[in-house]
Amino acid sequence: MDKQITVGIADMKFARQEGTLITYALGSCIGISLYDPMIKLGALVHIMLPEVYGTGDGNAFKYADTALTETFRKIEIMGARKPRLVAKIAGGAKMFELQGNSTLGNIGARNIVSVKQILKNSGVRLAAEDVGENYARTMSVDITTGAVKIRTYGRAEIVL
Repeated sequence: MDKQITVGIADMKFARQEGTLITYALGSCIGISLYDPMIKLGALVHIMLPEVYGTGDGNAFKYADTALTETFRKIEIMGARKPRLVAKIAGGAKMFELQGNSTLGNIGARNIVSVKQILKNSGVRLAAEDVGENYARTMSVDITTGAVKIRTYGRAEIVL
């Protein structure tokens, strides 16, 4: 049976050769899958916010900027190389309509922009995405193949 590893909110896990990484409740949050097909090493990160403000709260995986920096560091120790990495992202939904001119209601859009920019600046190719809209997603990564599946209540499963 396939080993399933759950990635919580503001969390990151990785696996090599086999297993499935899965994260739930990607609303405005973004799930970022990084996969090195040469060594079958994959990581899944569940970020909440685009960047750390001030000193943050000590959880590097809560913020896109620090989460990706730390994930790259950890998987490169395991043998991954940025030029081989395939990135896929999901989430970034606009979950709430707020009155007025507040940017808080569209944190999902800010997360999408931030994650894409960090990947580009890091030289990591974004191969596929399922982002935006107004619904939550579940994201899973098959470590054997690198396939990423997106499940959403009431919608057909998507393979990125």
